[in-house]
Amino acid sequence: MAGKGYGEIAKQLGEKRSTVGAIIRKWKKLNVTVSLPRTGAPCKISPRGPRTTREELVNDLKRAGTTVSKVTVGNTLRRHGLKSCMARKVPLLKPAHVKARLKFTNDHLDDPEESWEKVMWSDETKTELFGHNSTNRVWRKKNDEDHPKNTIPTVKHGGGSIMLWGGFSAHGTGRLHCIKERMTGAMYCEILGNNLLPSVRALKMGRGWVFQHDNDPKHTARITKEWLCKKHIKVLAWPSQSPDLNPIENLWRELKLRVSQRQPRNLTDLEKICVEEWAKIPPACVNLVKNYRKRLTSVTANKGYCTKY
Repeated sequence: MAGKGYGEIAKQLGEKRSTVGAIIRKWKKLNVTVSLPRTGAPCKISPRGPRTTREELVNDLKRAGTTVSKVTVGNTLRRHGLKSCMARKVPLLKPAHVKARLKFTNDHLDDPEESWEKVMWSDETKTELFGHNSTNRVWRKKNDEDHPKNTIPTVKHGGGSIMLWGGFSAHGTGRLHCIKERMTGAMYCEILGNNLLPSVRALKMGRGWVFQHDNDPKHTARITKEWLCKKHIKVLAWPSQSPDLNPIENLWRELKLRVSQRQPRNLTDLEKICVEEWAKIPPACVNLVKNYRKRLTSVTANKGYCTKY
């Protein structure tokens, strides 16, 4: 193609005139037509694990004979679809826990949706007076950061807290009980007698309902097992360290968000507001139970480890 202009060559090759010009200039300057690697860009970055820092990767590459900056490492990882995120806190799972979780999901994966509607889910949770600040962004002018309307009041240790026991089913929320003292097996039985059974009756769950609670020592104490047996209450066998399998956790989050928006002033106020807001949640219960199979498939897909729930 000697003697021909860029336009004629581009027409013959079916390329843009600018592309042909760039290739010819590269040939004249570097005697090559292929793209050369950029100076300092690593050919390959292989993190040893998700907790590997950019600085550690820079040092690894330096020992391998490649000098790059932390910025280059970060950009390369992002191009490969990786981004730096805060690691989620999840329950510690030992091999026995993982095995039990997989067994639970496999045993119940094909259970009909109606069977989950017969389950009374339960749990305890701690709610702090100033523990959940949902409104943490404000619109303000410069130097107005200390104005009371632009701040969130906090006190040491959350200003006190209350412990709650609650239960719910696909039919709605049951009673919410505030635990005033350190709970024992005997006290737990009393809570169930005063709150679980009346809740089941109020929600009209009928015969064949099943009770769910986790493997807390008070729940598995001999006195508790004897009480449940005496009352002829069927208990759902539950895998330890599995809060993500209990849909009541979603309700606790919803409750704490609602309570924080009402800004309780003291512990008495906090208890009163918790009870009021708990009673307003029912519409969400049906969907949590209706979609329960998704939780099971999620655990299976994650090979027994913790899930997004």
